Amino acid sequence: MSMSGRGNDRPQMQSEGPDDVADRQLPDRIEIPYIRGEMLHLRPAVIADLTAMDQLEAFYNSTGITGKGPSAERAVVNAWVRRSVAWSKGLAARDSGVGDPESRRTLAWAMVTDADTDQDGSPDADATKGVIGMIFLIDVDGWSRSARIQVVLGRHFRGRGYSRDAMPRIMTYGYAAAPTGLGLHRIWVAVPEKNTRSISVYQSLGFMISGTSRDALWDAENGKYQDQIVMDALVDEYDPIRSLNAFGMHVIRENPGVAEALVAHGYAADENGGISGSEPGESASASRDSSASGGPHSDKPAEDHAGSDSRNDERADSGQTDVTDAVDKPDSDESVAEQSGEEHTASDWAYGSAETKRSKRAWWRTLGHGRDRANGGSR
Repeated sequence: MSMSGRGNDRPQMQSEGPDDVADRQLPDRIEIPYIRGEMLHLRPAVIADLTAMDQLEAFYNSTGITGKGPSAERAVVNAWVRRSVAWSKGLAARDSGVGDPESRRTLAWAMVTDADTDQDGSPDADATKGVIGMIFLIDVDGWSRSARIQVVLGRHFRGRGYSRDAMPRIMTYGYAAAPTGLGLHRIWVAVPEKNTRSISVYQSLGFMISGTSRDALWDAENGKYQDQIVMDALVDEYDPIRSLNAFGMHVIRENPGVAEALVAHGYAADENGGISGSEPGESASASRDSSASGGPHSDKPAEDHAGSDSRNDERADSGQTDVTDAVDKPDSDESVAEQSGEEHTASDWAYGSAETKRSKRAWWRTLGHGRDRANGGSR
């Protein structure tokens, strides 16, 4: 089953056939993979990890990060973990212990590190057995092949680069075709409009601003409503190598979905295990193999990366970012746009407007762009 016409006139990466309806049914039971990063590793979250989230003060400043109050944020995280555990056990969504008439599926990973950034001989997260937060794929929709991604980090582990390490790897798994991954077509996020740091980070990952929910959130700090910005990334737009490269992270080819992504995007491994692009002038030198300096197989511990990327706790506490990490390139196009107050447009894509698919520039994304609001909307 395929469709053509304005806005959908290019080949689909994931073909659809007579068995498409069956293919769009999520499995009754899922094996949540372990995923390795440089600074941390991700393991399936368990109910006991919820206690660690309280110890980590993970819901501190949730109103500035996600737009939800601390109690509401704690409640949804509790529900997400329980749904994830239920799915991994083959239980129906309604049997997860939390009411869910829509039977939504969710995957939850605990973010675990043994980093010792203050070099006192004790891991930073020793009190929580290495757990520093969680990352989720929420409301996994098999029919639409869509899911929302969110990171929730402990108060004192924000701004250290952990989200930048984890997010591209989870997205790579999500986009990978079954049975390796979930076979998603779209991954999206929702961010309060004042959380400009998160918007910048997501743009560096390849997300595009796709819509705005007007006055959807209450800004308690300023006593007024604020918009919620919806951003998304599609499978045929997302390049995991470039996403890792944007944050100076290494490719770990053993992770689920990486081998398929390398082939899909035309990357090749050289004799030394390095990864290079197939297009002239394109280089993935910053996306080296996991055996490069600082990678998981390196003699240099990953903690060194955590230490070098750390900010002080005061900045981390007050920083408003859903992924809790800002881009380390203050002069980048995204950051300059944020600092100057320029309006985001459909061309604000991390890899340049020339590379974004024209089919994605639907009328609802571009309507009004280029108009001068101060001049009555005229160009």
